Amino acid sequence: MTGVWLRMGPCTPDMCVRAAVLGAGAARRTLRLLAAVLVVLAGVPVALTARHARAGRRARITGAWARLLLRALGIRLDVIAEEPAEEGAGPSGGSGEGAGEGAGALVVANHVSWLDPLVIAAALPSRPLAKREIAGWPVVRTLAAGSGALFIDRERLSALPSAVATVAGALRAGDTVVAFPEGTTWCGLGMGVFRPAVFQAAIDAGAVVRPATLRYREDGLTSTRASYVGEDSLLASVLRVAATRRLAVEVRLLAPLRAVPSARRPEARAALARSAEALVRAGIEAPDGPPGRGRTAVHLPKPAVSPLRS
Repeated sequence: MTGVWLRMGPCTPDMCVRAAVLGAGAARRTLRLLAAVLVVLAGVPVALTARHARAGRRARITGAWARLLLRALGIRLDVIAEEPAEEGAGPSGGSGEGAGEGAGALVVANHVSWLDPLVIAAALPSRPLAKREIAGWPVVRTLAAGSGALFIDRERLSALPSAVATVAGALRAGDTVVAFPEGTTWCGLGMGVFRPAVFQAAIDAGAVVRPATLRYREDGLTSTRASYVGEDSLLASVLRVAATRRLAVEVRLLAPLRAVPSARRPEARAALARSAEALVRAGIEAPDGPPGRGRTAVHLPKPAVSPLRS
């Protein structure tokens, strides 16, 4: 059964997951899996300590742990950040990079894998949204709580205002909050529609929205090996990742957006969602090429909302 915040995408492992460009041998796979298990287990006492730390320190600890887990799995992280429209207008403050005047930033990205929250945490200090069911999972709940995750109920429509208020409160406190507005995962070759509900939290808090693109790559080509789609199991996805050599993930942080102040609430959040979605879609559907500075520039669509100005 799908919930209010959760929708099933069209991708399935059989249809979308491709063979590895270069596979890892049995010894390498085993070492990666053992290393990942050790990092996860070591993360439990770290998370118990981090949950009592101040927001900034907690986010830095979580980021360091996330980078270590990605390295254990053999994943290289590349982060490219676009500058705001004017110097000094970008996010700052709180647990990560927020807007001016103490408000945080809502980072919204395409959703490919269970790795995505780890990737964003490794790329910038932030707090993820997590479904409430995770609070009942051993080990995972401890790690999520230690990261400062915001638990929301995605199954009930009546819980939506409370979830938006929770996110808005974190943004007002100066935290950077990470959301995946598609509500489901895609394989990385396409993406779904951004649902507008979470964008209301940014409007209510007076925070900026920072779109981000996630692209998993093998030798510079878009890879579906890290995807977690359809009826895929977490174990199968983890084993695919461990069996893939030269797997990298590129995080591109796009320039922040802000809703038009004069727009009414429904129109404002819908326009903000459409603009963020268009920017992210243009990024992930761009032709493959070398990541970072060597990559051909992408002409992104003009936002329907105002870019952030100082």
